[in-house]
Amino acid sequence: MKKRNVVLLIAAIILLDQALKFYIKLNFYLGEERVIMHNWFFLHFVENEGMAWGWKFGGGFGKIILTLFRLVAVVWGSFLLKDFIQKKYSKGFIICAALIYAGALGNLLDSMFYGLIFNDPFYPAVAKLVHFGTGYESFLHGRVVDMLYFPIIRSNYPSWMPFVGGQNFEFFAPVFNIADASISIGVITLLIFQNKFFKREDEQHHATIETKTIIDDQTQVS
Repeated sequence: MKKRNVVLLIAAIILLDQALKFYIKLNFYLGEERVIMHNWFFLHFVENEGMAWGWKFGGGFGKIILTLFRLVAVVWGSFLLKDFIQKKYSKGFIICAALIYAGALGNLLDSMFYGLIFNDPFYPAVAKLVHFGTGYESFLHGRVVDMLYFPIIRSNYPSWMPFVGGQNFEFFAPVFNIADASISIGVITLLIFQNKFFKREDEQHHATIETKTIIDDQTQVS
């Protein structure tokens, strides 16, 4: 797979991710929810401290550690992607790696810069862009914007079930963003098709060795 195509794929994901985040940030108040597809697809604006699917880690200090870890991972991932392309890994594998890389970079941008460029309005006002460095937080402390919400099933647990009987049940509950989805798609696809991605390379290499062996035998006989 050509390097240019990988760069274009990553750029497209980052552009879509950031464009939707900016739209949500500048047009929704925190906690606002709007229906897109009746009863199963909503835009629901929430913010989190940086982990995928709204998870949190260790308060302010944990936020810095998480952001720095993600920054190191993205830098390291840049070199890995370049190496994968140069060594001609399978196209499917490189696409999965690019999806994971783009997702990590998309959320990293929120953590690094959103605190510097957005204000923190009082409910129910929406945020505004401010002069760089005068936002709601310092560098590395920005909150990641999530908005995609798919509560496909809303029901109650059966009353006979222990501990949770009669309580609300919801599938699918997490609120996430395009970057989260990109990471998840890349990881899941890689796990499902890993044998195919790597087996193909092994078979090609094995076939090349066999071909060379036949040629050498024929040469020796002649």
